[in-house]
Amino acid sequence: MQVAQTEQAPLSLTPAPRRHQRSLTKVQVVVTLALLAVLITAGSLVRQSFLSGAVKLPLFAQVPTGPFVQAPLNSVQVDALRHLVSHMQYKQLASLYVSRMTLDEEIGQLIMVEYADTSYSQDLDMMINQLHAGGVIMYEFQMLTLDQTKHDIGEMQKRAAIPLLISTDEEGGPWVHRLKNIYGLRKSALDIYNSGDVNVATQEGHHVAHDLLSLGINENLAPDVDVALVNGIDQDTRTFGFTADSVIKFAGPYMQAMQSDGVIACIKHFPGLGDANIDAHVGLPVVNRTRDQIYSVELAPFKHFIQTTDPLERPGMVMPTDVLMPAIDPVMPAELSHIFMTDILRKEFGYDGVTLTDALYMKGVEVNGASISMPQAAVMALNAGNDMLLGPTGADQMITVIDGIKAALQNGTLSKSRIDEAATRIITLKMERHLMPAVPPQA
Repeated sequence: MQVAQTEQAPLSLTPAPRRHQRSLTKVQVVVTLALLAVLITAGSLVRQSFLSGAVKLPLFAQVPTGPFVQAPLNSVQVDALRHLVSHMQYKQLASLYVSRMTLDEEIGQLIMVEYADTSYSQDLDMMINQLHAGGVIMYEFQMLTLDQTKHDIGEMQKRAAIPLLISTDEEGGPWVHRLKNIYGLRKSALDIYNSGDVNVATQEGHHVAHDLLSLGINENLAPDVDVALVNGIDQDTRTFGFTADSVIKFAGPYMQAMQSDGVIACIKHFPGLGDANIDAHVGLPVVNRTRDQIYSVELAPFKHFIQTTDPLERPGMVMPTDVLMPAIDPVMPAELSHIFMTDILRKEFGYDGVTLTDALYMKGVEVNGASISMPQAAVMALNAGNDMLLGPTGADQMITVIDGIKAALQNGTLSKSRIDEAATRIITLKMERHLMPAVPPQA
């Protein structure tokens, strides 16, 4: 498509007539140069006088700026630029949001709390409203009826200044099925695998998403992408098969369906419990397999789902757990291991999403046979590269974890930048999944 051009008069190519010039005499030259010198000197003096008397006007109004806004932009101008958020990435917006948060708010966002009551309570309210919890996990005994569960979750979100991640473990099957009081039994991961039909995985993913969302639960701590290598408590009906390929084949459509309906998927238990012969709730499992075996089997589903090009098969969260794999890290359980959580998960696999620890009260949280207190485990988990901490139960225990994190910040064993990074990932997830508005906070 051509753009019309404005007509212009044709340029004349005829040279302008020469003016008649007479040669100057030497006297005329001298006089002319003298006059020029006088004019230049006078002009310079006038210019200096004019500039010295000029009033310098401020470029911008002198009003206070917000903590992350530096001059020359003032807070009024920043508000005027809010339409630019549509051109910013969620992580950039989340970073601006975190920069306006208090330290207490940031630390609170890093904690997914548990509560011992069967319904909404004053203690739960304190964790949400006063201690700024970032999320809440619910269990079967807290979800007795549909109306009661919807009411309690509604109260949680109403009392939260920043919308909560509300999670549960709804894997299906006989063991990890939190909604059975309301929705009855559903197929397990092994049932889906035994069907041999990926359409069954898709149907079950949609089914569980519908049930969770009907209650107000926005995150499922599933699917379990462990590869069953032994017949233990962590493998019984909970896995999608006995090879990495089968787990990928069936867990993928399940997760895709669930996330397409709006539920955040959290794959677990990184780096894999398929060969664990004891439950991490009662002790630390040790997997004595070679590095090559671990990479080709246990780690393969995690790597696949993190690096897939299908955004609905990329998990919103990853849950590590307590398992010792001496071939890779001979000292630290995986969720407390910088090698696993940062070197492998973050750097090697390229995962930049939220990680949520397994419950920090489990007996598997130990180093060299010595148990670790929850505040100490929280600091170690953050230093390893985790973002969100699962386990504090009740306000008193949450306060001990918060105090432990603050003490670590004060003595230098934990950096503020690590807190900022973790909080930014959590806020990014909440914006990406439309749990909260994707805008910078008000000044």
